[in-house]
Amino acid sequence: KLPPELNLQELEDHRDRLKKQQAAVSKKVADLILEKQPAYVKELERVTSLQTNLQLAAVICTNARRQLSVSKEGFTEASLGLLANQRRRQLLTGLLKSLRTIKTLQRTDVRLSEMLEEEDYPGAIQLCLECQKAASTFKHYSCISELNSKLQDTLEQIEEQLDVALSKTCKHFDVSHYTKVQLAYTLLGKTQTAMDQLHMHFTQAIHNTVFQVVLGYVELCAGNADTKFQKMQRPAVINPQPRTSSIQVSIHLTLVCRSQPPHITQDSYIPCLSDLCKALWEVMLSYHCTMQWHEEQDNREGPSPTQDGGGASAGPDQSVVDRSYVRKKLEHGLTRIWQDVQLKVKAYILGTDMSHFKYDDFIVVLDIISRLMQVGEEFCGSRSEALQESIKRQSVNYFRNYHRARLEELRMFLENETWELCPVKSNFSIAQLHEFRFMVQCRSPSLSPSRQAGSGADLSLFQQFLLEGNPFEMHIDNKEEETEDVLASNGYESDELEKSVFQDYDSDSDVPEELKQDYVDEQTGDVPLKSVSRETMRSHKKSDYSLNRCNAPILTNTTLNVIRLLGKYMQMMNILKPIAFDVIHCVSQLFDYYLYAVYTFFGRNDMPAPSPSLLSQSGRETGGARVVGPACLYESSGLGLISSRLRTTLNRIQENLIDMEAAGESVGAHGSVEDRKEKVPSPHLSQMVVLTNSGTLYGLAQRVVATESL
Repeated sequence: KLPPELNLQELEDHRDRLKKQQAAVSKKVADLILEKQPAYVKELERVTSLQTNLQLAAVICTNARRQLSVSKEGFTEASLGLLANQRRRQLLTGLLKSLRTIKTLQRTDVRLSEMLEEEDYPGAIQLCLECQKAASTFKHYSCISELNSKLQDTLEQIEEQLDVALSKTCKHFDVSHYTKVQLAYTLLGKTQTAMDQLHMHFTQAIHNTVFQVVLGYVELCAGNADTKFQKMQRPAVINPQPRTSSIQVSIHLTLVCRSQPPHITQDSYIPCLSDLCKALWEVMLSYHCTMQWHEEQDNREGPSPTQDGGGASAGPDQSVVDRSYVRKKLEHGLTRIWQDVQLKVKAYILGTDMSHFKYDDFIVVLDIISRLMQVGEEFCGSRSEALQESIKRQSVNYFRNYHRARLEELRMFLENETWELCPVKSNFSIAQLHEFRFMVQCRSPSLSPSRQAGSGADLSLFQQFLLEGNPFEMHIDNKEEETEDVLASNGYESDELEKSVFQDYDSDSDVPEELKQDYVDEQTGDVPLKSVSRETMRSHKKSDYSLNRCNAPILTNTTLNVIRLLGKYMQMMNILKPIAFDVIHCVSQLFDYYLYAVYTFFGRNDMPAPSPSLLSQSGRETGGARVVGPACLYESSGLGLISSRLRTTLNRIQENLIDMEAAGESVGAHGSVEDRKEKVPSPHLSQMVVLTNSGTLYGLAQRVVATESL
């Protein structure tokens, strides 16, 4: 604060002014101190008192801390330490239990493997689900995450083995095994999925069965030869698409059966078909048993799925939905399974030309297919249109060729027939012939188990063969028995009787008196000058042997042959209803041809002198009897010895059945070449039969035998 220019006087004046101010302030302070002196004394006393109280409080706190320290050492630390140790013990006990559980979970895979080997699928799934539940409880442990993943893989492995176990029921149904499998799927909550898988396995089982059977016979027929068939099939067997696989199976079967040379020979065809039907029967029987099992479960109305399973949360309502789904799925699967079976068998049937099969072999094929259609009807109520259509095609083709061959065979029999009496048993009946044995079986179900289903009170095929056996095995056994019975029931009753028959031919004791007398000519009424010779009489005795023994029917070898053919045709009609009309038409042709032959051989002797269209007697003996014209043979006789009905019948037979072109007439007169294929040439009388010898009464014995046999 000094001025820019220092002046002593001003500085001293300023100093004096400051001293005065200080003196005034000091006086004022002294006055204030004196004024506040009592209050100061009083407050000092309070401070002194407060200091005394604080010292006392310090002593009290010191004593309290000392006492608290004694309490801590004597009570708190000991008691609370016990409690803390107890809590720690409990925590460690829980940890030990958890560790033991984890250890058990780690060892679960061994037990699961044992249960799977024992096929205890429900127990394995139950254990696996419990382990997963436990693993989720201990998921805060780091080791559990790996274990949980392992359990999930194990569960998937169990489902795979369960699927394999489910597929085994398609060929061999076992109640306990299937019950375990279904319970396991219930625990998994996959009842509907199991039913879908089951149908896929049944479809696959049909495909694999067909391949195994057919491939086995292909390899058997081929021997060591390399076949492309085996390489061709394999992809189809493992094809996961059933419908595509079904088409491929049918195509491959057709290729196998129609190949040249055939992979399956004619000798192996029927055994292969039989084994094929047996194997397919096992599959259908398993499906039938599966449906029965589910029907019994529905009737019991058992409890809903266990609450431990994956689908347990749905409750009883979900169980009802599952049962309804399973029932509808099974009912729908019946038709699908049978359709697959039909397609396989149809492909096998149509793949082979059966026109050259033996009759008995073809009847066996028809019987097997008929039995299979019966199985299909009982299985799902199907009429088996596919099988009927295929077997009808084969039957029409076979029967056309067969009937043509039989007509030619009959013509050969007629042209070589001597019209001698064929000795038969005294109690001869067509039922004794092998060809008519099927009629006895139809009337007596006990002889043919396959027909028992036809009677009302008897069991169906599925009920008969539920536990054991096979309807197609019964078929083979019956055929063998029938063959033995036929061999024992034809011909003579014994060797001694056969010998006695020809011994009796040397005696006149059995000759009727009428044959010993002179005979009268039918047309002129004249009596010949001499009687029949001993040789002629012996011939008549031999021809009339059966007539003299209990009035047995008068038959010839050709008659028996025709009767056997009728039996075969009837058997075919019985087995194969769709072509029954065609067969009965052919039956009438057999009789018509026999009738035509008998009349041609013996009935035309009633005619007047030969006309341009008629041949001489010698011409007929050499086969010229085939040259016959209906206009002059049957309509211009004018003698009235045959009725108009017979004349019309003979004309119809000649027009529809007799091949006149073979006798030299034009084709246009009797139809086209196609029509001629359905006709047969007219037979001619054997040269061994002489109808012009008066010594044999102009063949009276042969005429009688022929007429009576007709």
